[in-house]
Amino acid sequence: MITRTITKRISRRRLAAGVCGLLAAMAVTLSPTPAAAGEPTPGTAPGAAPKVELTLDVSGSMRARDIDGQSRMAAAKQAFNEVLDAVPKDVQLGIRTLGATYPGNDRQVGCTDTKLLYPVGPLDRNEAKTAVATLVPTGWTPIGPALQAAAKDLKGGDGQRRIVLITDGEDTCQPLDPCQVARDIAAQGIHLTVDTLGLLPDAKTRSQLSCIAEATGGTYTSIQHTDQLRDRVHQLVDRTARRVTTPVATQGAAQCATAPELKPGLYSDREKFAEHRWYRVDVKPGQELRASVSIGADRAVNDDYGVLLRASSVHGREIVRGAEAGDGRTDVISTGLRYAKSEVDASDDATKDAAETVCLQVSNSFSAGPSVKTEPGLPVELAVDLVDGPHDASDVASFGLGRGWWLLGALLLAGFVGGVVWGWISRWRITVWRTN
Repeated sequence: MITRTITKRISRRRLAAGVCGLLAAMAVTLSPTPAAAGEPTPGTAPGAAPKVELTLDVSGSMRARDIDGQSRMAAAKQAFNEVLDAVPKDVQLGIRTLGATYPGNDRQVGCTDTKLLYPVGPLDRNEAKTAVATLVPTGWTPIGPALQAAAKDLKGGDGQRRIVLITDGEDTCQPLDPCQVARDIAAQGIHLTVDTLGLLPDAKTRSQLSCIAEATGGTYTSIQHTDQLRDRVHQLVDRTARRVTTPVATQGAAQCATAPELKPGLYSDREKFAEHRWYRVDVKPGQELRASVSIGADRAVNDDYGVLLRASSVHGREIVRGAEAGDGRTDVISTGLRYAKSEVDASDDATKDAAETVCLQVSNSFSAGPSVKTEPGLPVELAVDLVDGPHDASDVASFGLGRGWWLLGALLLAGFVGGVVWGWISRWRITVWRTN
């Protein structure tokens, strides 16, 4: 009995040691190298000061007392004061109001009631708070005119630009459609994002604010409490302070011969429904072209659509293509391709180093109902990169895994070690069992 107990304890200890060894081996294998851990995050880049404009609805409906026992206006003021105390130093901030000055019934006058309360620039917290404290719920809800004016307030500079629209109702100044205004802003190529926050919104307000946000690549948030409003506005202001790569505005051509030449980078364009656009990239021997494209459905479109990214020679010979189809379940559809140009043996250095012009064709198969405006075109984002190509023709980017090959290798090694350890433990336990 004593011998069997000792044998069981030894078995447990050896089993625990084997498992710990296996976990340690997997941890060492899967952990990133110090060089990889210290690599900078891709997509970040220094630039000009970021700008954000808080656009606040001060219409009569903001008097309603249904947010945490206080009026919507009081909740907004409280949230603004707390946000202003925490604005990062390098962010230039402005405040615009809509419906804050005209209390009458003249629609034409009420729909022009938008005012720059605090100009976009370095923030004086006391001055900004004093300006906000004077606001009293007054008039109409001219969201479209306010967005147009806010876009002008933020013009200039290369930093990030963001409008944070806070309202408790839909626009009351139709037929100027705020969604169309947002699309027009996005089509200007100034890379301005509009984030919308709805205070206790109804279905119509949610639909309109979501449309505005989607048209510019922004976000929509439904707000029920004061702390939600404060936290979300603070989060958006902080997000504006992060340095990111801003896409370069370009315009594709109807044919490759007149297409713009693209260098490695991120580009934005607009493409009409069911349109083809061309771009050119020079690929040198020994380089690999990696390109991807995304097209956003910033308005109501029919189901069943697709995007094609096709690489061909200047003579029209297709090299490689990438395609993706959708069925209305997502607002963005993307695809990509890779093309490696092998190094050539030639006595003439000029011939050896000559670059090949690759024509990139971006096509879409979007369609929409007769009531949907097709102008401006759909937003397109095109990423182009040139990297060192594979050394061997049979090396297809490490079997298509790119830099993920090490993970597959780690999993194979972990499986092998685990199988060996488990087999050894099982065999040892059977031997002990037979002995006992």
